[in-house]
Amino acid sequence: MFDTFDHDEEKPVGEKSLESTKKRSLKILGSRQMSASNMKKRLIEKGESEENANETVLWLEKIGGINDKDFAEAICLHYSKKGYGAVRIKEELYRRKIEKDLWDDALALICQDETNDAAMQFLHKKLRGSDDKDDIRRAANALCRRGFSYEDAKKAVSEYFDNLENSEEWS
Repeated sequence: MFDTFDHDEEKPVGEKSLESTKKRSLKILGSRQMSASNMKKRLIEKGESEENANETVLWLEKIGGINDKDFAEAICLHYSKKGYGAVRIKEELYRRKIEKDLWDDALALICQDETNDAAMQFLHKKLRGSDDKDDIRRAANALCRRGFSYEDAKKAVSEYFDNLENSEEWS
């Protein structure tokens, strides 16, 4: 009745080849960079077999199409430039399924001075010279929500007050 084999490829109909999985992975990578585990998950969601997905991810790593270390570094730099702290960046690394052993090296790229500068810029933008305690408390809490540690937020508020006092002395 129904022929269950495609005679050209001699594989059961419906079983996708490794080559088609590789082509699909390249199309996915063409739109955005991703981790190895996300690629595997995405291929399986698209109907590829787990075996083909695993082999394709290994192939992509071999040819340099996927590199979790570089991807983790790119995420850290991108989110630090957007003004986020280490905690928020770690959440993003977790969400993107980057292995935890790569996190420390990637986070080391973000120097403490950049973190302090980002926190100070955020405070200046939010407070605009205000010394109201409620405004400062809200701004410090917002820093924590943006992924800065309590210590970093406290240090930034202290520096903000120092800068505010210095600017008032010169006025």
